[in-house]
Amino acid sequence: MPRRLWMVGLSSLLATACSSSPGTQPPLAPCRATSGGQVSLGIGAYTVIDPTQTAGCAVFPANPAGTTIEYLVVPQSASSIPDDSQAFKLGGNPLAAPRPPVPLASTFGPNVVQQFDLRLRLSEPQFAAQVPRPLLAPPRAPALVTPVDSGHVRTFKVCNTLNCDPRKPTTLSTVTATALKVGTHIAIFVDNAAPQPGLTDSDLNNLRTVFDTRLYETDTLAFGGESDIDNNGMVIVLMTGKVNALVTSAQCNSPTGGYVAGFFFGADLITTPPFATGNAGEIFYSIVPDPSGTLSCPHSVSAVTQLVPVTFVHEFQHMISFNQHFLVRGNFPEDLWLNEGLSHYAEENGGRTFLPDTATFCRYAFGDLYNSAQYFAAPQNYFLVDTAGIGGLANRGAYWLFVRYLVDQVGAALGSADSVTRRLDGTELIGAANVSNATGGTAFPTVLARWALANYVSDLPGFTAPPELQYVTWKFRTDYQTMKTACAPFFSTGNLPSQFPLTPSVVDGSAALAGMLRAGSGSYYRLQQAASAPGFTLLFSNSAGGALRTTLVPRLNVIRLQ
Repeated sequence: MPRRLWMVGLSSLLATACSSSPGTQPPLAPCRATSGGQVSLGIGAYTVIDPTQTAGCAVFPANPAGTTIEYLVVPQSASSIPDDSQAFKLGGNPLAAPRPPVPLASTFGPNVVQQFDLRLRLSEPQFAAQVPRPLLAPPRAPALVTPVDSGHVRTFKVCNTLNCDPRKPTTLSTVTATALKVGTHIAIFVDNAAPQPGLTDSDLNNLRTVFDTRLYETDTLAFGGESDIDNNGMVIVLMTGKVNALVTSAQCNSPTGGYVAGFFFGADLITTPPFATGNAGEIFYSIVPDPSGTLSCPHSVSAVTQLVPVTFVHEFQHMISFNQHFLVRGNFPEDLWLNEGLSHYAEENGGRTFLPDTATFCRYAFGDLYNSAQYFAAPQNYFLVDTAGIGGLANRGAYWLFVRYLVDQVGAALGSADSVTRRLDGTELIGAANVSNATGGTAFPTVLARWALANYVSDLPGFTAPPELQYVTWKFRTDYQTMKTACAPFFSTGNLPSQFPLTPSVVDGSAALAGMLRAGSGSYYRLQQAASAPGFTLLFSNSAGGALRTTLVPRLNVIRLQ
């Protein structure tokens, strides 16, 4: 299918697939003791029930013991269709009417900065769909490299608005900058018009060192190589006030505002007009110090030197991913949710190289922990698989947690954590197919079900989770408080929880539950069966009592806790 038609077809598919109307289909028959979906589990065992194959039924046996049996029950959508959702009911008949979706707090929705990031990432596959398939990138030839020399002056086209689009020349400004520090892999250019006094020679030396000798190596080991279409052997770090000025001072200080610390734009690596910026090179853009706030809200020298490296390691993954998927293999850029998850993992991964320097590690990992806590607090309210892929903080928490889980689970089998992320970036596959391939062919719904269960049982006290249901690197029930204490001298940690925020509702076998299934995520319930209680059934249906859509890939994940 031609690329232009593919994009139109995708839009139509999403519009159709995401419709959650239950329609006029007949209601499912009540579950009986002999219905499909039989649940027979010992402590620590789990099962995944596909309600489309069991007429919606899950059948639990009687409890002959003198103690309570407890199950974790997670109705989930394993759909790979972004933004796919449908209302559900779970329990006996009649059931309570489904509760309306819980409004999301505006502070956790995408702010203007995240919306800018979204526009950049969305534009990349759109542009890729309309430019000629690139030739396979040739191997880099060091002998032909034209190096960047310190003192070299050149001009760049830089986004001057949050609605940046190279097809609209007015959204790009010309910036003249000078290469002030050049390393083996990184050349730092500073806008000649940057506010003064700015970064000192010592500040620039420190930035060059952390970019060149630590973060560049960390990201390329984890994700693969970047392109070199400008044949200079360098990734350019362009520090310019145009980035500061992308938001006004009022936007910067608004609860839904914030500021852009830095970005990568795939249009720099496209050479086909009108989809190219004209820079034709590997560039990471960053803010410059502006203590007086002449361009937007103030940014001190220390704030810039601490924040920009964290942003670089995140955005450099996007640059590598764009190269590996599009330039090297001629395919579409990675799905946005997985692309963003890999970049958030890059932050944590970069931060770990500084340990035992806790202060620096906090700068890199604190945001990911905070975001994950927002997701754990209400996972049923957020998509993992979504169109934006650069959603609010809770969505970002889900992306990071999922990639973190993949690395923990697959890394040992492949020999290293880096081998997992290199496999995810170094492929023509994207999204669900990429995840399945990276996990050795495990079906995407299976990976999602295991991840959903791991989110609660991984380090549950007094319970030994199966190995495939565990995070290895983090013990969230204790690590939130550990990081809250460790990061307190350096950050305001008041919003990082002391307790694990995922607290499922406790119900019994006669529960009448309802909610919304969102692609990739699930709702969590602790289902308790009293001593000597008879067996019971659960009917998993849409809001009208009919069958859930097969395209939603509904799953009822059940693990016995006691």
